[in-house]
Amino acid sequence: MSARLDRIDRAILETLSRDARLSTTELARRVGLSKTPVQARLRRLEEKGIIRGYSAIIDRERTGEAHLAFVQVTLSDTRSAALQAFNRAALEVPEIEQCHMIASGFDYLLKVRTKDISAYRRVLGEKISTLPHVSHTSTFVAMESVKDR
Repeated sequence: MSARLDRIDRAILETLSRDARLSTTELARRVGLSKTPVQARLRRLEEKGIIRGYSAIIDRERTGEAHLAFVQVTLSDTRSAALQAFNRAALEVPEIEQCHMIASGFDYLLKVRTKDISAYRRVLGEKISTLPHVSHTSTFVAMESVKDR
C-alpha cells in the first residue's frame, strides 16, 4: 500500500536523501515551509515507515573495506520456506551489505564488502556458499564505483 505524498513530502525526501544531517530549520527553508509543519511532516513520514532511518555515507576505502563484489545466487529450492530460510540467514552475514530477490535466471543479487579478494574468498566459501539452499554463485568484482548513493 503506497502512501500519498504531495510535492512538499517529495521535496523533503529528496532533500534528505542528499543530506540527512540538515537541521529542521534548513530543511524547512529548502522546501519552502516553516519549521513546525516540516517537523510534523517528518514525524508522519517516519511513523508511516517512509523514512526508515538516517545514515552516514562512509568512505569504505578509508575503513579498509574497499573490495566490492556483486554475487548472483541461485537456490536449489525456491518454495516459500526455503526463501525465508535464506533471507533470515543472509541477514546474519555482516559482509552482505545488500540482498535483493531478483526476477531473473538467478534468485538473489548480493552486494558484498570485504577488505580484499582473500577476505572475499573466505566469505564466499565459509558464509555465502553455506547459506540455506544455495546451489550456485557467480561473482562480479567492481573495479570502480562511479555512483554510490
